[in-house]
Amino acid sequence: MQDPLVIAGQHYHSRLLVGTGKYRDLNETAAAIEASGADIVTVAVRRTNIGQNPDEPNLLDAVSPERYTILPNTAGCFDAKSAVRTCQLARELMDGHDLVKLEVLGDQKTLYPNMSETLIAAEQLINDGFKVMVYCNDDPIAAKRLEQMGCVAIMPLGSLIGSGLGILNPHNIGLIIEEAQVPVLVDAGVGTASDAAVAMEMGCDGVLMNTAIAHARQPLGMASAMKKAVEAGREAYLAGRMPKKALASPSSPTDGLIQPSSR
Repeated sequence: MQDPLVIAGQHYHSRLLVGTGKYRDLNETAAAIEASGADIVTVAVRRTNIGQNPDEPNLLDAVSPERYTILPNTAGCFDAKSAVRTCQLARELMDGHDLVKLEVLGDQKTLYPNMSETLIAAEQLINDGFKVMVYCNDDPIAAKRLEQMGCVAIMPLGSLIGSGLGILNPHNIGLIIEEAQVPVLVDAGVGTASDAAVAMEMGCDGVLMNTAIAHARQPLGMASAMKKAVEAGREAYLAGRMPKKALASPSSPTDGLIQPSSR
């Protein structure tokens, strides 16, 4: 891995993180994740069986923790207390696993982050030994505070969860990237491959998505497209884009050419 994504000291080949919800069945879930090339797979503990319901199909039978880094998340939590308890449950079910994705939501309509409750939950989880990747709004001040508290990755939304609207506030996300000393990953709102490429070209360290793949007409095809988009966007960022200009400039050099007569 010449250009790994590093989160909490662990190195990952892929900069694309994917979720497990909204697929038709576990077989499609597993196939789409494989097509995406992702190393990190996030799981909504409150909505997905990872062992808490022994009589139901277990996601971990289809998405093996031996192959993927499972990232339990607190989707569906609307206060700090329930988010902390969900992470603690995930740690018990997964033999001490401490890397989690924290999201505390404000309401059912927007699923926008409740930042006051997010800050409370983040502090409690960090004090309890968790490594917290945190979903947040695109506020550079709040993002910096979460980093200073000890979060291992900052995950500002591109737009509302499941909206597919793409990155609506690239300026603020750019400010977050500029100041961050931990990975910044766009989380939520990606709708298609170009959205993922834009995030990576901006300098994001990675992109997390679920609905864009699961609700595509062909989820496996979209998973493959997202993999390529994230890779291409990262390459473009590292290569450095040409400067934007207000006027045209010729593609071919003009030095040494015979100039037309002024007569």
